[in-house]
Parts: sequence; structure tokens; C-alpha cells
Amino acid sequence: MAAERNKLRSKEVSNMIKQGFIETPSITFSPSRYISRVSSPPQTPSPPPPPHVSYPQHQLQSRTTLFEMMSTEQEKEPFQNLYHDKNSTKLQQRINEILTNAPFQNPNWGEHSDVKLVVVSRDESFKVEMRVHRKVLVNRSRFFADKLKSSGKIEHCVEISDIDNVEIYVETLVLMYCNDLKQRLMGENVDKVLSLLKVCSDVMFDVGVISCLEYLEAVPWTEEEEDKVVSILCKLQPNDLVIEVLQRLYPSEPSTLTEANDVFLKVMSGVLQAKDDKACREMKNVIFRLFTVEEPTFSSKGNYHLNVSRETLDHICHKCINALVVCAYEVTNNDEGKRDPADLMSEISREANNLRWVVDILIDKEMGDEFVILWANQAELASLHPKIPPMRRYEISRITVQLCNAIGRGLIYASRETRFSLLFTWLEALYTDFGLMKRCCRNFDKKVVEDGLGRTILTLSLPQQQGILMNWFHRFVNKGDNCPNLRQAFEIWWRRSFIRQYATEQQGSSKLQITTVPYCSTP
Repeated sequence: MAAERNKLRSKEVSNMIKQGFIETPSITFSPSRYISRVSSPPQTPSPPPPPHVSYPQHQLQSRTTLFEMMSTEQEKEPFQNLYHDKNSTKLQQRINEILTNAPFQNPNWGEHSDVKLVVVSRDESFKVEMRVHRKVLVNRSRFFADKLKSSGKIEHCVEISDIDNVEIYVETLVLMYCNDLKQRLMGENVDKVLSLLKVCSDVMFDVGVISCLEYLEAVPWTEEEEDKVVSILCKLQPNDLVIEVLQRLYPSEPSTLTEANDVFLKVMSGVLQAKDDKACREMKNVIFRLFTVEEPTFSSKGNYHLNVSRETLDHICHKCINALVVCAYEVTNNDEGKRDPADLMSEISREANNLRWVVDILIDKEMGDEFVILWANQAELASLHPKIPPMRRYEISRITVQLCNAIGRGLIYASRETRFSLLFTWLEALYTDFGLMKRCCRNFDKKVVEDGLGRTILTLSLPQQQGILMNWFHRFVNKGDNCPNLRQAFEIWWRRSFIRQYATEQQGSSKLQITTVPYCSTP
């Protein structure tokens, strides 16, 4: 039989050589290696040899055979085993430290240990044997009380297998011998106490569960630990202590949309009325991030977030615009005004900045369409704009820039009439303040402003484009750099009007009629 098996193996290796899996010069036959790595059904006939193909010498040297790949995998195994051995050694050291001070390891502690307890890991690669006391296990754990019902001087041998964390299980057994669990848990981290809580719950160690919950209620958690706390506690039987711990994350009564909007309104109003500029900027960044970036309808963590309502944001927008109109009137009628002009200028700047901040939130939440209508209808404020001192009024024109950029990027869907009305009302003011914005705004990107404005103009009808761009042309050739450069939009409009003749070309006509819409520089 041995001779027949060797003959069969030799035949199979010969076939592998013929098919190119093993190079002829480097044959090292190893029956044990061959059996563990290759298994060919004996009933399957060997395939015919492939046609002879000659390879260049450098390709033969670079080819890796199946035999070499198998050898490489076997060479990696000792390193993997070494890594596993190191982890097992460290685990054994930690468990030895726990057992060194364990009460049941002390021969002078109480009665004779009458239970041999064996804890086996899930992969059966690690196990711990301990001599413990039935009396302690039965008094502390309802699980062991059920399993160790028999009384008398009978020694028990219990093996608990499929344990995910042998170290935590051993430490839980040590806790059963402690009278002051609160002192024992002091100084531990949240992750470890959560692991202990899970094991205490599994073995029905009620005193341990209560001590772990009291610990969790008293110590702070990181945001990463919050998810773990919720995951573990939601698996426990609900009781007053579990509810008390979770009240840190969940209110006693569910929040309604009205209550949430009241809180949002108070927070945003507080920021908009802030007196300290540095603190105001910092909190605006924080609130913007909380309202936008970190507030999906259903987050990756599975937590539902209440969105700030459109009505709340619209209320704040109206409030800011009304404040701007009042300040503009007071500036233009300074003789009748009671406030200092410098204070009025500061308030105009603050209200305009506040309005831009709210508009950013609206755009991010895809709610900016109604604000475009609101801003396009501010003809009264636009008529007062030229009378405001230039050093502050450009802050108002930045709102128009903000909206044009959003429209040009497809972030706001407004009707064509609304887009034309927006430009009709505010484009002249934007032209006037463009030079000041370039000089005074720190993060002013001239190209972004020009692209956004040009794209917005090109969304209008062709006659509307002509009226606006011809007006821009006359202004640009006289003002130069103090006017936005809409050359690219002008060229596109020109090609649309006079070069690309879509419909007429198919009809054989070479004439294109253009209806001119007069564009007034002032509303």
C-alpha cells in the first residue's frame, strides 16, 4: 500500500511539473507537505499536457511556483504563532497578577475550597483552573446557585466555555469575594467596568451589577464610550438605576419639535446679540457645525436628531433685515437720530454678518430658496444702500455675493423671475461695493465671486442676459478692476446669441432675432 501511495504521489507531482506549477530544477518532494497542501480526487483523470511554450530566461527566473508560494506561507506560520504566543504570555501574566491577591488563593481564607472551576476561551486556546468556594458562588450569583444546588460535602467540577474575555471573567469571580466593591472599582476605566458589568449580568451577580452601575453614574464618559454604555445597558433588565444612568443621554420625557425650536431660537438669539466679538465668532462656528455637519436626520451612531425648523431660521432672518433697515434709516437721517453714528455703523456690520451666518445654515440645509425671494424684495433697503457710508455698507453686498455663489453652484433652486429680481434689486449695489470688498474682506476670493455672479446671470433668459451683460460691459470698460470681471459670462452669452444657432440652423435660416430687455441700473 505504501508503495502504491508513493507511486500515486509521484505521478501527481509529475503532472504539476508538466503544467508549470513546479519548476523541474527545484524539486524537493515532501510527502507530509504535499498531503497537507494539495488534495486531488483520485477518480479525476489527469489533464493532457498543454502545448509547449518557451519563455525568456528572465521570465523563468521571475515566476513564482505554487510550491514556492506554499513554502512561503509555511515560513510565515512561525511568526504568526510567535505573535499568538506573546499575546497568550501577556494574558497569562495579567491573570496571574489577579490570582495572586485573590482571596480564594489564600489557604487560610474561610472554609475548604470545594469547587474546581475551569474557564475556557472561545477558541479553546486558553483556560484557567481555580479552586473556589461553593458558598460564595451560591450566595453571590443566582446563576451558580441554580447550577450548584446539591448540598453536603460534595466537590464540584464546573467548566465554563466559550468565554470572550477570560481575564474579565476571572476578575468577576474575585469581585464576588469583595465586601467593598465600590472601593475595588475605584480608578478603573469605563471600558473595563462595562466588561465587568456584562459578565456580572450574565452570571446574575446582582451586587456586582449595582456596583458597576453606580460607578458609571458617577464618572464622566467620552463620546466614544457613550455608545458602549448604551449598548450594554440596553441589554440589562430595566430598573431605576439603569434609567438613572441613561438620563445623562436621554431626557425623562421625549423632547418635542416645539421645545427643540425654542432652545434653538434662544441659542441663536444669544449668539446674534453677543457683545464680545471673539466669543461670538467661536460660538457661531460651534453652532454652525452642530446645526449642519453633525446633524443628519439619522446619524451613523443611530441617534435621531431634530432639525431646526425653517420657521425659526426665517424668523431670525426677518429680525436681522428689519434691524438693517432701521439702522439705514437712522444713518441717512442722522440729524434726527439719537444714536452715535459709529455705533450705527458697528450695528450694520454686526447685523449683516449675523444674516450671512444664518444664510449659510439655510444653504447647507437646502432651505435657501425662500430667503432669495425675501432678499430680492428688499427694494427699500437697496434704495438706502447708496446713502450708507462705504466702509460698512459693503457688508450688505456680501449677502448678495453669497446667494449668487450658491445659485451658481446649484445649491439654491429659485425661479427665473426670482433670480432676475435678485440681480435687478442688488446688482448695482454689488458693482459699487466690489472694489471695497476686494480691499477690506480678508477671505475675499475674486474669482469665486465672479464665477458665481456670471453663472447666475447665465441661468436667465437670453434677453435678460443681454440686458445685464451689456450694462456690465459699459461699466467694466470705465471702471476696470473696481468692477467684477464677467468676461467669461459675456463670451458665453455672445456665442449663444450670435454663433450657436440651434433652431435656425435646422430650418436653413442664418438669421437670429434677439429681443432686447432694457436693464435699468437702479431699481
